[in-house]
Amino acid sequence: MDISIVIPVYNEDESLPELCSWIQRVMEKAGFTYEVILVDDGSTDNSWEVALELRKNNPHIKGIKFQRNYGKAAALNEGFKAARGEVVITMDADMQDSPDEIPELRRMILEDRYDLVSGWKKVRHDPVSKTLPSKFFNWTTAKVSKINLHDFNCGLKAYRNKVVKGIEVYGEMHRYIPVIAKWSGFKRIGEKVVEHRARKYGHTKFGGLGRGLKGLLDLASITFVGKYGKRPMHFFGPWGVIIGLIGAGEVISLIIQKLKNMSSFTLTNKPSFYIALACWVVGTQLFLTGFVAELLSRNSPQRNAYLIEQKLGLES
Repeated sequence: MDISIVIPVYNEDESLPELCSWIQRVMEKAGFTYEVILVDDGSTDNSWEVALELRKNNPHIKGIKFQRNYGKAAALNEGFKAARGEVVITMDADMQDSPDEIPELRRMILEDRYDLVSGWKKVRHDPVSKTLPSKFFNWTTAKVSKINLHDFNCGLKAYRNKVVKGIEVYGEMHRYIPVIAKWSGFKRIGEKVVEHRARKYGHTKFGGLGRGLKGLLDLASITFVGKYGKRPMHFFGPWGVIIGLIGAGEVISLIIQKLKNMSSFTLTNKPSFYIALACWVVGTQLFLTGFVAELLSRNSPQRNAYLIEQKLGLES
């Protein structure tokens, strides 16, 4: 199969018929074999019923329905598991992403040999409350990750199949899939300017300061996990040793002072005694944290255990 198109869906029943019809026209014109995987993330409208109707007239439409809302990262992760195409395309269901971009994204993966190509919404049709925080966090992410992208959170992306099978997306880490891919060893990451269309139906589900704060925390988390997720002792251990040595140095200093003046020198009257004690405690805790983190560093098999109510056109 040439292409798998993974589309997270949350209350988008108005846009789905038009979006799927547009995708069908693009795929048939290009002559691609394809599948469209709609992942219903616990919608409270008629999105799943619309998907069922679309399936009747187009067998390329497939779907996954969550029991409840888990978030975009969960939807993408399950869609990635089901995808069978040589190239996997992700896009949003609100029709702000153009399916006309798909052929060129696929070409960049296959001919330019990229592992991942991220869309760049250079001209955006979003309110300032979304664009300003987005610019700040894109700049921050680019500096921290050293990945030269302008728009990490663009929903329109293309992946080589082995990339989506080799990464795990959870929590709200969908914003940083390029970073996750890089830490997993997929370093050929490209960018393409894509059309960003004004929203035609409904309203945005994301945005504001809260999203930006979550993004900053996610960036710190993914950076730490990427560097030390498989070797946490390399982070906690050195700090534990350093702080423990500081405490040991203070203890040795106090012992020497006590030996020089046995009669008048009282350990508990010295601030350095309590500093040494605190260093011993903190150093020991950090070192033990490293050991415990090593034991827990293997991914929990239940971290992505989502309750799927129903599947459409996909093997159980």
